[in-house]
Order: sequence, then C-alpha cells, then structure tokens
Amino acid sequence: FMDLSKAFDVLDHNILALNLEHYGLRGKSLELLLSLISNRIYFVCANGVKSNTKTVNISVPQGSTLGPLLFLIYVNDMINSSSVFYFTQFTDDTTLTVSGSDLNLFTQTKGTELDKALDWLVSNKFILNFNKNSHYAIY
Repeated sequence: FMDLSKAFDVLDHNILALNLEHYGLRGKSLELLLSLISNRIYFVCANGVKSNTKTVNISVPQGSTLGPLLFLIYVNDMINSSSVFYFTQFTDDTTLTVSGSDLNLFTQTKGTELDKALDWLVSNKFILNFNKNSHYAIY
C-alpha cells in the first residue's frame, strides 16, 4: 500500500499539461483549464488580520469539482511504471498487487519493480508518506 503525502499540493502544472494533451485536450480549452489552476493567490485571515499573499503555481484545489479529476489524469500513467504489479488507485492511495505461484521469482523481481514505481513517483514530484505505507506477502 502506498500513500502519497500532500498529493494534491505537489502536482506540477507542466506535467499535468502534458497528460491533458495526451488525452486530447489542446489549444484554447487546455489554456483555459490551466488558467483556472495557475497563478492562484492565497492568504490567511485570523482575528481580522490578513497575511501577505502567496502566489501558487503547483497543485490543484482538492475541494474543487475539477481537482480530483485532474489528479486522476495526472497519476493515470503510474500503471505503466511496472509490468509486474497490478495497480489499484483511489485518489492518493495506491495498492500494488502481484500474483503468481513462484515466491522466489517474486522475491527476486519485487525490488526492481518497486524501484520502477518509486522512480515514477520521483519523476512526477510525489513524496511517499512512509508512515502510511506497508506491504504484505500472502501465499
């Protein structure tokens, strides 16, 4: 089981744009969508005092209508990182499953295949929440 730390907060807009183009969104439609999530300005207001503003050019709004869909488009190609694991994804939680009758073969290949999945995470700017990750062998 893999849990991504602050998954919605680290989405790189350039990578997202490439993935959106891969699925056919181009031109003005792509520009419009990216304009909705780029250059967002945030501030905190507490007890009537407003903080300085901060411009953010990464992430998608988690509580928005489009945020979860954009996240899924962003992570959809994770399944291509390994030819051995079967990926089950639910937002920022991912389960990697493999089945077979040869435990020795699995033991030999799991490190390499996990490295491939971790390489995908790093190249897409994700951080694993190591406190929420676990693995089990059922045979």
